Amino acid sequence: MIMPIFAYGQPVLKKETEDIDKDYPQLNQLIEDMWETMYNAHGVGLAAPQVGLGIRLFLVDTVQTMDEGKESDGIKKVFINATILEEEGKKWAYEEGCLSIPDIRADVMRQSKITIEYMDEDFKMHTETYEGINARVIQHEYDHVDGILFTEHLKPLKKRLLKRRLEKIRNGNIVPEYRMKFHNTKKR
Repeated sequence: MIMPIFAYGQPVLKKETEDIDKDYPQLNQLIEDMWETMYNAHGVGLAAPQVGLGIRLFLVDTVQTMDEGKESDGIKKVFINATILEEEGKKWAYEEGCLSIPDIRADVMRQSKITIEYMDEDFKMHTETYEGINARVIQHEYDHVDGILFTEHLKPLKKRLLKRRLEKIRNGNIVPEYRMKFHNTKKR
């Protein structure tokens, strides 16, 4: 089932999330619905707060961003109760976007390498290190479960330049290409 994506301005996007356990209600169905929702919106990652849930769960699929023949360099994974243990390497800029903030993209500086501890959908614990685009997408989605949006990483001038466009999103004055739920407006 394709779920509405919560838009910029929704309070759930700014809250820290709660850990879950294997008894979380209908978790497998939720994960399946999140994958379907993410692909429908042409995303490479989706966090539970983006579908209105305050839980530490996000998905990442960078396989689709890899050049032909390099798909094995990408990852397609579910991250539950994740903790980034270490961020290292030189910071690098890359243009990011967000399904909760449609039609806005901006360069974000992030460190190039991370080590993360998380549980998969079977609640098996993993500690893994990622670099490059895989690390970046994980960092972006991880920010969501900590109540942080990519726009918060921008320089003050860029934030001021985007203020009017962000307000249009907050107020639902846009026509997104996928189902969204706006703050204080009816579901679209």
